[in-house]
Amino acid sequence: SRAPAISVSAESCIPAGLRLGPVPGTFKLGKYLSDRKEPGPKKKVFSYAMPPVFQVRMVRGELVDEAGSSALEWIGLIRAARNSQEQTLEAVADLPGGQIFYRALRDVQPGEELTVWYSNPLAQWFDIPVTATPTHDEKGEERYICWYCWRTFKYPNSLKAHVHFHCALSHGRPFLHHDH
Repeated sequence: SRAPAISVSAESCIPAGLRLGPVPGTFKLGKYLSDRKEPGPKKKVFSYAMPPVFQVRMVRGELVDEAGSSALEWIGLIRAARNSQEQTLEAVADLPGGQIFYRALRDVQPGEELTVWYSNPLAQWFDIPVTATPTHDEKGEERYICWYCWRTFKYPNSLKAHVHFHCALSHGRPFLHHDH
């Protein structure tokens, strides 16, 4: 069983390039990713690179939640991004196999949800597909099809997560790249 999805959003602006982490525990970003955005509890986080909001205090320039907890206590709750349009953070590592951090891809505005996906080098390290080419269904909508089991997905990262974590037909076989 899995924990309920939690929406982590910015309470104040989070500047581009800000690094959070390291990410604790076993790294399985995307394991529970779904095409659906599941409703769940919400958590707000604050960036002290900007003026404090409400009862928030400045603590060595780090990002903390509304209770003042450091990122290490809630970073694992950030949802995987289903596509690049909703992605605000990328997972990065200084060295292959090293500690993993999340880095803000752009300024994240107040009220915006934090979502994360692998940087290309980290995806390659974990053998996660980097690209996914859409096809169009009979209604003209974009769909992503698993090249092993033919299951369809609405979002590219849902397909990538399926291939890496769930597709029984892909295990033990290298990924086919976008030119196949």
